Amino acid sequence: MRRSSLVVLFAIVLAGTSPSRRIAAQSPPQTLVDEYARFDLQAPETASFNVTYEASVTTPGARTLVDAISKGTTATNVAATDLMTGAALKTAATATAITVTLARPVPDHGQGRVRVQKTLVNAKQYARDGDGFVFSWPLTIRRASVVLPPGFAVVACNVPSQVLSDERGRILISFMHQAPGDATLVVKARPVAAVGPAAAPKPLTNARSWEPPGQGPTERARLTERAYQDRDIVYFLKEPSTNAFSLYHDYTESRPGTSTYLNVVRTGSRVSNTSAYILDTGEQLKDETLRGSAITDAKIDIGQPVTPETEVVVVHFTPVPPGQSVRLRISETYTAPQSYRLDGDDLVFERSLGRARNAVVLPPGWYLTASAFPAVISESADGTVRLDFMNGHPDSTDVYLKARRSPKK
Repeated sequence: MRRSSLVVLFAIVLAGTSPSRRIAAQSPPQTLVDEYARFDLQAPETASFNVTYEASVTTPGARTLVDAISKGTTATNVAATDLMTGAALKTAATATAITVTLARPVPDHGQGRVRVQKTLVNAKQYARDGDGFVFSWPLTIRRASVVLPPGFAVVACNVPSQVLSDERGRILISFMHQAPGDATLVVKARPVAAVGPAAAPKPLTNARSWEPPGQGPTERARLTERAYQDRDIVYFLKEPSTNAFSLYHDYTESRPGTSTYLNVVRTGSRVSNTSAYILDTGEQLKDETLRGSAITDAKIDIGQPVTPETEVVVVHFTPVPPGQSVRLRISETYTAPQSYRLDGDDLVFERSLGRARNAVVLPPGWYLTASAFPAVISESADGTVRLDFMNGHPDSTDVYLKARRSPKK
């Protein structure tokens, strides 16, 4: 969720929850999205951990990213990378912050994507506990993972988390935290896990869950880290009598040589008003909508049978060079009478959302009366109501919400 509201920024400053947010409250405010951090814990007696921090600066025209260093923490081995080109970025570190010079000014409605790598030492927040250790960290970043040292297994974690294993068999704790206000992640571990070659996990398979029979997700899908997934989507509901909603969804393409993005339109929906651009540069992209035999004639493999009613949106861009990536924003309007409709005086939006991060914005003049799936609710600058659904589970978010028109004053 975007942190673009000064009200929110100053509230966080007054609460004293995060040095990074205090820096963000300076003028002009630093606004960030898509923050993610990975804490790779070293041997407990060192009190050190390697951190990989990724974030996208969204302040138009910004030329730097400021990454705060919390009190009592020392930082070394600082490096930064531009995630579009893979090029190294200039950094300047003090005792309180790391300043990264971006590869290019942030374009309007765009992003400056950065990866910062550093080694931190904090003996209070990463310390021995008997033969094990305790790692605690303020949850100023809502998506993160903690990789335990070899031979250690988690015995306690206070934040609902996925537990996974990396290729070396190290235990990984991954979470997507939604709760507001102050919170601290606390992970406790003990030396009970295997080490060396014996720790390497069995390769994941495409075997499917038995429930429902033959239709559940694969083991590989179920054990993919949700917090690191880079797709997110925002729906803007139009007047319900139109059965239409606009949306944009963001996606990072990093496969070398890839030059198209395919979005297969869901059965029961019709697409219009398509557009796309690269968030890194603001470059507008060519797109086209193909239907039925036009898909087959273009020799496009959409991964499913093509019928006369099948629609696919195709976005074209320059092939991605090795070691580089582009972040795309695709905008569309859908008409879907079954998914979005009026039921008497009630607006009803019913849709299965597959992203880990999804948001729905009600039309102007409507207030929320029901939401089956838990959401973080906020009021946008224009007075509309926004619901953010964060789903750390390896399944879909089955959104079912209702709203009513506000009485005229």
